[in-house]
Amino acid sequence: MKKIQMVDLKSQYDKIATTVNASIQEVLDTNTYINGPQVHAFQKNLEEYLDVKHVIPCANGTDALQIAMMGLGLKPGDEVITADFTFAATVEVIALLQLTPVLVDVDIVNMNISIEAIKKAITPKTKAIVPVHLFGRAANMEAIMRIANEHNLYVIEDNAQAIGANCRFSDGTKKKAGTIGHVASTSFFPSKNLGCYGDGGAIFTNDDALAHTLRGIVNHGMYVRYHHDVVGVNSRLDSIQAAVLNAKLPFLDEYGAARQEAARKYSKAFEGHKNIVAPTICDVCDCHVFHQYTLRIIDADRDALMQHLLDKGIPCAIYYPIPLHSQKAYLDARYKEEDFPVTNQLVKEVISLPMHTELDDEQIQYITNTVLEFLK
Repeated sequence: MKKIQMVDLKSQYDKIATTVNASIQEVLDTNTYINGPQVHAFQKNLEEYLDVKHVIPCANGTDALQIAMMGLGLKPGDEVITADFTFAATVEVIALLQLTPVLVDVDIVNMNISIEAIKKAITPKTKAIVPVHLFGRAANMEAIMRIANEHNLYVIEDNAQAIGANCRFSDGTKKKAGTIGHVASTSFFPSKNLGCYGDGGAIFTNDDALAHTLRGIVNHGMYVRYHHDVVGVNSRLDSIQAAVLNAKLPFLDEYGAARQEAARKYSKAFEGHKNIVAPTICDVCDCHVFHQYTLRIIDADRDALMQHLLDKGIPCAIYYPIPLHSQKAYLDARYKEEDFPVTNQLVKEVISLPMHTELDDEQIQYITNTVLEFLK
């Protein structure tokens, strides 16, 4: 059996090496390392894939989220509601901009931001909601947009983990995650479903005026060289990373389907087990593209299971072991433990298994058998 990787980027690269290498060589031949034709081509192709009017490439996913908030003109002290159970980058940029983060609990089933918790957290100072499409599963954007419209709030989608996922609405229509709110951010970190070979990110919006502002911010506030019209940053996607992404973009749906198929096989093996809650897999839509395959371990020793897997040569991880409201950098007297019952439960239960486009049946069987062996 081939060695199991948490994410097998080498095998993925081997399948498209000729295309990737040619794309990189084109950049080297033309010496257009910043804002070259590859960046513009990728931007256009991603706009077409997402069916969104504007894609603004940038240097990484954290920058993308920060620039999106800068573009909306949020002011110090404005409250921004986001999920307590996610990676720190989401709350980090809120704090960096001197906005007021308002962390709320998540839903026990989908682990995305709780709709009821959002409603309870809104105050006269609330200006925005940042739903995170966690682990590749689209949040309930229909309900979130309804709340935002009722209270005149911005919605900034953190789509770092769910590019390619669809959001289904009650009227049967579907839209790509990241194209529904006022603006969205994504990351092209190598392990993402669409990953480059370094750092990269992008911002999405259908708002022409906002897109214009964002394009200035990513480039030192310049629209004309040496004319700084807005306060900006230096955050550009370099041409080599754009070339890699452009080579991989045509395979994104195929990658998503491979992850979904691996998830089905995992969940089939765990079906009905008293100690395992597997992710819900929807057969009528593709709202989950499985950036991570995350189990909840109930009435068993999750940490001992993790060590057992590692001892058997199976990489695994806990995303995330500490709630954001308990992190030293974000401690706040406003937060009460009773406000986060689901998050506090999840950090004790979750464990993520290997998930990538190259998982084969032999590896999946070995992984699931090893889990079941421990939990028998």
